[in-house]
Amino acid sequence: MRTTLTTLACALALGATLLTPAEAAAPAHKGAAAPARAGTATSSAGSSGSCGRGELCLWPGTGYGGRRTVHELSGTDIESCVPLSGRAGALSLANRTGRPVTTYQSAECGETGEFETYPGGGTWLPESPYRVRAFKIWER
Repeated sequence: MRTTLTTLACALALGATLLTPAEAAAPAHKGAAAPARAGTATSSAGSSGSCGRGELCLWPGTGYGGRRTVHELSGTDIESCVPLSGRAGALSLANRTGRPVTTYQSAECGETGEFETYPGGGTWLPESPYRVRAFKIWER
């Protein structure tokens, strides 16, 4: 696994803007859609970067754009590879699970492609350096 400092250095080198959870959770406009909560992975259009405590939120577009997909611990096996449905994958994410999450360029969580681990205390990434196709949530 790579360290948080490596993540920060890479994000800064790529020119990414790292936001605090409060900044990232603020709707881009008034009337942003409320998140859907039914099931293990849910989607919500126009979520504008909102992500609740205990959730891993993924967006297909950069800057938290597109239909958000939400994964919660209650419906996700710890340390198991979870491929994302569809071909689009994710280009931005928020990890508020309270646990480290590794994202993978490979849909099989293969370490031959790009992968990165993000801390669970409130990591917001408006632009991933690669298309995320799978993830693993780790024990603390």
